[in-house]
Amino acid sequence: MSAPHIERAGAPPSRSQFYERVFALVARIPYGRVTTYGSIARAVAHPRAARMVGWALHSSPKELGLPCHRVINRNGELTGRWHWGDPDLMRLLLEEEGVEFDAQERVDLRRFGWWPDREIAEDGGRNVEEESPSACRSST
Repeated sequence: MSAPHIERAGAPPSRSQFYERVFALVARIPYGRVTTYGSIARAVAHPRAARMVGWALHSSPKELGLPCHRVINRNGELTGRWHWGDPDLMRLLLEEEGVEFDAQERVDLRRFGWWPDREIAEDGGRNVEEESPSACRSST
């Protein structure tokens, strides 16, 4: 018989809890906007976990319909583009939403960026943990 899981105060969340928080935030990225892996990591209170955000998105269930194409790197580059099978699909999805690219194929984060860590602070610290991934909306 296995021991019950006990969450200790101050203990890091389990991988599944972290993924659930990431999925809830990604579901909130507005149409025509992008955010970064690092901004999501900061918003879920793990500022050094940008790479883990990428792992979470890579493993996200397709049935959640998460707009993962709206998550890019801190330089405005589409580092997740190979996840889509077609390296041009991520860019095409963003362009369909009105997101523009410069000559170096980067997105201007000052113009198209959405910052969940700032939004949460403005919402009075709305708790991402309370959101459910079942509330995720489709990107279409």
